Amino acid sequence: GAKIVDADQVAREVVLPGEPALAQITAVFGQAVLNEDGTMNRGELGKIVFGNREKLDELEGILHPAIRATMWSRMNAFELENPGGLIVADIPLLYETGQASLYRGIIVVYIPRHLQMERLMARNSMTAEQAEQRIGLQMDIEEKRKLADFVIDNSGSLENTEAQIEQFWREQGLS
Repeated sequence: GAKIVDADQVAREVVLPGEPALAQITAVFGQAVLNEDGTMNRGELGKIVFGNREKLDELEGILHPAIRATMWSRMNAFELENPGGLIVADIPLLYETGQASLYRGIIVVYIPRHLQMERLMARNSMTAEQAEQRIGLQMDIEEKRKLADFVIDNSGSLENTEAQIEQFWREQGLS
């Protein structure tokens, strides 16, 4: 029953052909980051920015404002549709980007680092080195767990994770 605004999904949308963020990225990183059809070539852009903090900061300086603006627009629209309803903003870099204070409560979906690595490598066909590089850009999951208002442990089965979400929902009086 919650409305979800997913930062990763929004990040894909703000770089679609014709979007201002894609034009800015192309201006900064060159035509090599575009596919023949005008879409962003994530692999090529990743080669440029991952492992180069300065280049990654440049990319984030373009993407983060566009992502935030779109997310807040959607959250405001959801609030107008269903005042007081639960809206979940799924933001992997919430703490790293200094946004935690903007939200009433923080849920961290927790998984130990070794499982996070395994799942990332399997899902994205990454090497251990590539997965480590990506995870290394994020705040340590144990720190995020400590800062959270609520923790959902995602290291077990899907059924176990769903049961925790249902319990959270009941505890919040949302069922």
